[in-house]
Amino acid sequence: MGKRDEWIAKYAEDLRNKCGMEPDMDLLTKVTIGCGPSIYNADAQTVSAGDTEELNTVKNNFLVKKLGLPDDEHLMGGIQKAIETYGRSERNKYRAVVYYMLVKHFGKESAYS
Repeated sequence: MGKRDEWIAKYAEDLRNKCGMEPDMDLLTKVTIGCGPSIYNADAQTVSAGDTEELNTVKNNFLVKKLGLPDDEHLMGGIQKAIETYGRSERNKYRAVVYYMLVKHFGKESAYS
């Protein structure tokens, strides 16, 4: 099992145990691959829920640019819902898990087909 596969297994575990979701492993794998090398960097692999600049980066770089969503007030609401689902007190909110939940929330699985 490669390093990426180990991370995907960890993300799936978080989705099941912390978010109460059964992951679509094919989609989770594609979202993880889409995160690129950031999954191997301790700082870049997580989303800081308390950092407004970080949340704006998620909105602009992922939701608007990657998923092609219109930039409106619904985007930040979706991000906040994903953070709530993950658990505000959860220290390590993995970027791939948050992105996976956002893809599901906004119904944009087609961006990874």
